[in-house]
Amino acid sequence: MTGTSIYIAGASAANALGSDWNGVADALFAGDPSGLAQTTRLSDGRTPPVGLLRAEPEALPAHLGEWESRNNRLVYHCLLPLLPAIEEARARFGAARLGVVIGTSTSGIESWEKALPRRLADGVWPNDFRFPRHELGDPSAFAAAATGISGPCYSVSTACTSGVKAMVSAARLIQTGLCDAVVTGGVDTLCGLTLNGFSVLDSVSAERCNPFSVNRDGINIGDGGALFLLTRDTSDIRIAGWGESSDAHHLSAPDPEGGGAELAIGEALSHAGVGAGDIAYINLHGTATRLNDAMEAQVTHRLFGSDTPCSSTKSLTGHMLGAAGSGEAAFLAMALQRRLAPPHVWDGEADPDLPALHLADRIGERVDGRYMMSCSYAFGGNNMALILARE
Repeated sequence: MTGTSIYIAGASAANALGSDWNGVADALFAGDPSGLAQTTRLSDGRTPPVGLLRAEPEALPAHLGEWESRNNRLVYHCLLPLLPAIEEARARFGAARLGVVIGTSTSGIESWEKALPRRLADGVWPNDFRFPRHELGDPSAFAAAATGISGPCYSVSTACTSGVKAMVSAARLIQTGLCDAVVTGGVDTLCGLTLNGFSVLDSVSAERCNPFSVNRDGINIGDGGALFLLTRDTSDIRIAGWGESSDAHHLSAPDPEGGGAELAIGEALSHAGVGAGDIAYINLHGTATRLNDAMEAQVTHRLFGSDTPCSSTKSLTGHMLGAAGSGEAAFLAMALQRRLAPPHVWDGEADPDLPALHLADRIGERVDGRYMMSCSYAFGGNNMALILARE
């Protein structure tokens, strides 16, 4: 069954651009920069921009109260639009034939950060503190509990590729015959651990991030969630191919030659049965750090030249970390639906040391091809490329 085609039967998204699919898409293609207007205070006193959710998700229903965390609120918010399709699939296939695979890097760590000062001050944990809420498997376990799914259930945590790696894992569950439908994607919410951790790495920009600019100096971090229901049933958007690799080059820096990134992209093209010239648009990882953008520009130019429209959307949402890959897969699906390139928002000052790319920095640029690709690169040299197709 490994040749089974996998389709997106339902999709949802929430991030700094908007709180639902159409709201996110409208702001995305308008190049709305307001999502990064908020700031947060780091432990060193700096106040960089952050991509906070456009609207805070509501508290969980009473019957799910034991799962309470900001991250699970976002999981539930993203599940709600999928519930009719999930219920239909559960009635059709049975709960044991449905699975859940969700990517995250933060899970509910924020709840632990709030509870720890109380523990240190009083010697006891707050009454509402639940240790499992910050375990990495919690978002998937919660999604299964909220939907009644009883099939395979696990989380993926591979830093910035988590969300898209979860999608590929979900597709494999269907292809191998273990599931008939899988809820998948990625959800990550802002917390002090990641904000201050990236700051210690000197990776956080004091201004809006500026991908591929000569003036780029680091990332912004943001909340994000994007969930999908994958099935074998034909729909408008198909997961056409994917590629995975690992550099084993450095804990946090990419291979400067991009060998692993090129391997992942080549595998995705081969899996999809297409050539580089068939890709109508590329969503770049584009973190706006010196090293990542330099590596990615080299690889993208080497494989696709300077004509294929591409963009980084992180100057609109911030880096959604474990949800970045799935959030940007959602952007691909939106681009296929609307036949538009998500705009590359930057200062327009190209880095002369980087090979030239066709950065789609004009609002409303048309892209009519059938295939589009998103690339994600993570700490530890974990590389992913995902190709979606319009049917």
